[in-house]
Amino acid sequence: MSTRLKQILLVTAGAVVAFVMVLLGLWQMQVFVDSGNRGIADRAAQPPVQLADNMTDGEVTGDVYGKQVIASGTYLPGQELLLPTDGQFRVLTALELPDGRVLPVVRGLVADGGAVPEPPTGPQTETGLLLPGEGDVDGTPPGTIASVRMPALAQVWPQQLAAGFITLTADESADQGLAVAPVALPEGEGAARNSGYALQWWVFAAFALGMSVRIAHGMGRRDRLDAEAAARTELRDVTPPNDQERTPTP
Repeated sequence: MSTRLKQILLVTAGAVVAFVMVLLGLWQMQVFVDSGNRGIADRAAQPPVQLADNMTDGEVTGDVYGKQVIASGTYLPGQELLLPTDGQFRVLTALELPDGRVLPVVRGLVADGGAVPEPPTGPQTETGLLLPGEGDVDGTPPGTIASVRMPALAQVWPQQLAAGFITLTADESADQGLAVAPVALPEGEGAARNSGYALQWWVFAAFALGMSVRIAHGMGRRDRLDAEAAARTELRDVTPPNDQERTPTP
């Protein structure tokens, strides 16, 4: 087998091993992401807790973001917004808490052009997923509110806002004549060891590919040195000594 063929096979084998290790690293990274998202989903599925027990002066003091909470208050029908969502609208209504602050509540989803049911009157106890707020929606015209952005709501609702909003459960929304609204859960962080394993696989992949190239290069260099040494030996064997070449003087 020629050296060139050996080099090609060696580098190919190194590339295959590196490719497999890259795939293993990607798999470990996906495990990292999935474990984090699974943790977020499990958190959202925990039994609800009282919001009042985890909030002081409108600020969340307990570890309740991303969990189901129970909030008590009175709806303010005059403070309601429709947030566009994939051809439908989320119904966002202000719920006045006992301390006078307002908790934004996504009561549910209504079809475009559909009638929006009035919020229930009198003191209410609602259950929903608590989140700190949402970001901007791309393409939203200036002055339009298309998401639960707390700073934007603070400009249109006169009361002081609580630190977060809730989206009602499916049963709560159905009781108000609305479909359940979608909730965009934040992405979670997975187990740190999985991301470390992914990084290790990628380091191993780079090492395997680098070593295969280095060994192949060394094989070629060794063959060149051997060929040069053989050429020098052959030249020395066929070249007569200088004293034999010299013509005797009569």
